[in-house]
Amino acid sequence: MKHTTLRIAIGDYPHTLPLKRGEVVSDWLKLDFVEVKPTYTAFKPMVRKHAYDASEMALTTYFQATEHRKGLRLLPAAMLARFQHGAMVYNSARGSLTPKDLAGKRIGMRSYPQTTGVWLRGILENDYGVDFSKVQWVTFEDGHVAEAPDPPGVMRGTKDMTAMLLEGELDAAIYGAAMPADPRLKSVVADPDAEARGWYAKHRLMPVNHMVVVTDELAQRNPDAVAELYRLLEAGRKIIAPRLDGIDPAPFGKDANRRGLELLMGYAVQQRLVSRPIAFEDLW
Repeated sequence: MKHTTLRIAIGDYPHTLPLKRGEVVSDWLKLDFVEVKPTYTAFKPMVRKHAYDASEMALTTYFQATEHRKGLRLLPAAMLARFQHGAMVYNSARGSLTPKDLAGKRIGMRSYPQTTGVWLRGILENDYGVDFSKVQWVTFEDGHVAEAPDPPGVMRGTKDMTAMLLEGELDAAIYGAAMPADPRLKSVVADPDAEARGWYAKHRLMPVNHMVVVTDELAQRNPDAVAELYRLLEAGRKIIAPRLDGIDPAPFGKDANRRGLELLMGYAVQQRLVSRPIAFEDLW
């Protein structure tokens, strides 16, 4: 094979570190890792400018990018997955808040299409019966796909989200990986770990937030490089073989990701983030 170098932006996970440390290599494909912190800040330039040959990407961003023909293709390689039940918190110093109390409340989140929020809204609406029609959503950033505006009624916050939550300007807020370490902040879902186990027993999947995408240009120009990239990613996963109590937090392969992607797609349509379902076969 002709020696090829790909610029790639992915996070540091147990199954990606073997590639970044040079423990998993190819005879002809070199990966030029571009370190972007936090990782989600790589998604907007990938969607809007094709800043990399390949990158990690939030799945809701990818759904919207596909609908708006942004020239990206998905690889069935999960980067980040986690249970979402503890992602929405409230200030317990101002009283208690449970899922059944959310109607009519002001809830903050980084951006409306944030995949953690899409998962959690879908779980609360479909598994807990929460009515979000009267919730006031307050966001602090645009989505990554410029052609996909927020639904009507989503307003923009002008202060720090955590400060607004602690001061009572927000009733609750959804966080991703960076959860504030303030003892006053409690999960809206009581005992989220137990609730997540129950949800897993019903759905048999861990919600995946991020997978890997490549540009159409790369896929058309050098499909062998795309196949080799996937081989390397899969080799890193096999070294680590991550498991949490028998649950795979980094599923690889189309079959392993079908149920999760179809469930998240249904949530995205329900929440008016995409206009219609994208067929599973058309995601790749």
